[in-house]
Amino acid sequence: MSSPVFNIIQVILAALLVAVILLQQKGSGLSGVFGGSSNIYSTKRGVDKILHYSTIVISSLFFLVSLARLTF
Repeated sequence: MSSPVFNIIQVILAALLVAVILLQQKGSGLSGVFGGSSNIYSTKRGVDKILHYSTIVISSLFFLVSLARLTF
């Protein structure tokens, strides 16, 4: 039986993960159809880099909380 604390943490992490993923810019979308995209390599900078790393951290925490719910 999982404790309510893990349930609350997992719901918060899920909402954060969805928000962070939706905030990320899309590199290839419909703009590629109309010739708007380029194949030039670019590094992540500023907010894009923060969103990228926060997605990795939040998804890792979500996975660990999910495993913790199974064991406790």
